[in-house]
Amino acid sequence: MRKLASRAASLWRRTNRFFSALLFWIYNHFVASLPSYWLRTVFLRRVLGMPVGRGTAIHMGCFVTGTQIRIGATSVVNRRCYLDGRGGLTIGDNVSISPECYILSASHDVQSPTFQSRMASVLIEDRAWIGARAIVLPGVTIGVGAVVGAGAVVTKSVPPFTIVAGNPAREIGKRNEQLTYQLRYFPWFDTDIGQ
Repeated sequence: MRKLASRAASLWRRTNRFFSALLFWIYNHFVASLPSYWLRTVFLRRVLGMPVGRGTAIHMGCFVTGTQIRIGATSVVNRRCYLDGRGGLTIGDNVSISPECYILSASHDVQSPTFQSRMASVLIEDRAWIGARAIVLPGVTIGVGAVVGAGAVVTKSVPPFTIVAGNPAREIGKRNEQLTYQLRYFPWFDTDIGQ
């Protein structure tokens, strides 16, 4: 009887993982290409169960994976970004993520003989700005108001209001701490032509 219950539980887990993977596939290959912020956001919230704050713009072509993604209010995730929520990803309010950024929360232990997976959550705090094609690695926190330069590879946490650039990213300056802006960036289709 225990074997039967164990097999049933295993089948149930595999079935749930399959349908979860199917829903992410539908989003990444169909819904993410639709020129409607509303449809993309509704699918993320209602179908994938991802908390997305009011006034947040998820642009066309963003690839999302993993069920542990939370996005705050009035943030912008620009076109063709990769959001990895397998190890946990939290994006605050008024965060600007430029095009083609990779935010990773899963990797592998390079010393592991079995190529062991390694998960570590990523936190991007309020009013942080991540430049185009930047890469943020697992376990990193981008502090409040911090700036990551275009093309940077962030391997360590960035303190609040610090500007980093390069590979690996290093501090190159400080940002004004009196930030009051609220983002609203909803260009038409996958262009930079605003409404």
